[in-house]
Amino acid sequence: MEIAEPDAWTAIGMMAVATLLTRLGGAVVMARVGSSPRIERFLEAMSSFVLAAIVATALDQVGPREALAAAVAGILMRKLKGPLVPMGAGMACAALWTALS
Repeated sequence: MEIAEPDAWTAIGMMAVATLLTRLGGAVVMARVGSSPRIERFLEAMSSFVLAAIVATALDQVGPREALAAAVAGILMRKLKGPLVPMGAGMACAALWTALS
């Protein structure tokens, strides 16, 4: 196993500090702002937006098999309102594509 270069460890350390500051900053802001129905809706939707951004970025770098699997999972997630079955269906879709090709 090869040991990473010092630059990689520096980047990892900086991202760990940035993550810690972001989490602490969020707690401080929420303690001062308080909670309202509007803020609650925003916070509930934000996790979906982050997930969508991650998936969209990943789909830009893959092929049609993964895009179809993500589409199947996305459609089922909207219909079923839960992640477990849609994720399994997306994986099954990708596996079936691989098996048939």
